[in-house]
Amino acid sequence: MGVTDPAGPVMDRDEVDRALARLGAEHEAIESSLLALQDHAGRRLLEGAELTGTTKERWAAAEASITLLWTYFDTYTAALRSAREIRARRRWSSREDLVELTELLRGESITVAGSATATANAPTLLSAAGRLSQQFTLAALVERMNELYASSLDMVVAADAVWSALPARIDLLAAELQRTRKLAHSVGVRPGEHPSGDDLERITRTLTKLREEVVSDPLAYWVPAEGSSAPGGGRPDTMVYDREARALEDVRREIDAVLTVRQDAEQRLVRLRDVLSRADRTLAEARTARGEVLAKIAATEVPVVSGPPTALQEQLATAAEYRRQAQWHRLSPLLESLEQKAEDELLRARESLTAVTAPLAVRAELRGRLDAYKAKVARHGLAEDRFLIERYDAARRMLWSAPCDLRVAEQAVLRYQQAAAELLGAPRVPEQGGPQDRRGE
Repeated sequence: MGVTDPAGPVMDRDEVDRALARLGAEHEAIESSLLALQDHAGRRLLEGAELTGTTKERWAAAEASITLLWTYFDTYTAALRSAREIRARRRWSSREDLVELTELLRGESITVAGSATATANAPTLLSAAGRLSQQFTLAALVERMNELYASSLDMVVAADAVWSALPARIDLLAAELQRTRKLAHSVGVRPGEHPSGDDLERITRTLTKLREEVVSDPLAYWVPAEGSSAPGGGRPDTMVYDREARALEDVRREIDAVLTVRQDAEQRLVRLRDVLSRADRTLAEARTARGEVLAKIAATEVPVVSGPPTALQEQLATAAEYRRQAQWHRLSPLLESLEQKAEDELLRARESLTAVTAPLAVRAELRGRLDAYKAKVARHGLAEDRFLIERYDAARRMLWSAPCDLRVAEQAVLRYQQAAAELLGAPRVPEQGGPQDRRGE
């Protein structure tokens, strides 16, 4: 072991045998890996596909790497065979044999001749720039083969993962898209006529383009895992697919809403007609009440009552026409708008009736108060009091005559209350405001 050569100390027989055993195991492992790569479904797909973009560039480099990898493996196999043959010459290898084996197993004695194309297309790290042959030790050759294998397998696994994940999902979504388009067409949701129809056209174009790109350039839709050095570390990029799937779901919800409109459109139209009819009747009642107030109440401002809005009736007729023509996509938003407007119109009519009849309500309240005090006076035995009778009659004439001046009538009722309170020994009734203040109480 004291004698050395350029490869280092000369190996003894045991070291040679251990090295050959280790190299043999490595040879079997590398061969199994290469055969698995050769039979990988992703590699077969890449060989037969019409590739574009990033995938085309990387597959050209990967093919060159695989070719170079087999060249390295053949050289490795030949070197291992030569070493085994030298070792098999004698049971106890001579010193010359051990020197030769040491050089073969540890020295840079392995020459790899590669084609110019393979060397040029192989990754920069793995190729010797501008040279058609390279010198390796067996250990360095194994390391280079591992690097070539890892980079090639990474590319093949990534492409296969994208092809396994996206095209099938795109096809399922496209089938769902076709069913949705048929349903949309049946309810009048068409391109150029409804936003959802335009969305369906856009989703169709996007999915068609997405599938073409995924098939021809799968690596454009691959996201490598950060910090991962394992071959195939990463995931398919489904961002575009997920976005279009969500958009299709939104369209389906819109179509479901349109279908709901088709199912209950007649009932909603009937309800709309009923609400608008009640609003019209309320306005008519308010107009009649206004005439009565003007005839029976003096010195009072009565608000003007507007007529029924013709625009709502026209929109209601339009909605009925949409229903007859099965234009459900147009009917849906119109019904929603009309329902809100109809409720607002009914509320406005009721508020108008309340405002118009307010003076009559004030008069009724004054009448009720006058009669209530008369009954109270009678319970205390003062019904025949002449002074109270005169005050009562004066207030009653004002409240039951037309036109009635509410302010004067209220003062008459107040005087009657005060007179009754004085006779009954109750506290004096405070001065009251006008009719508007009375309504506020």
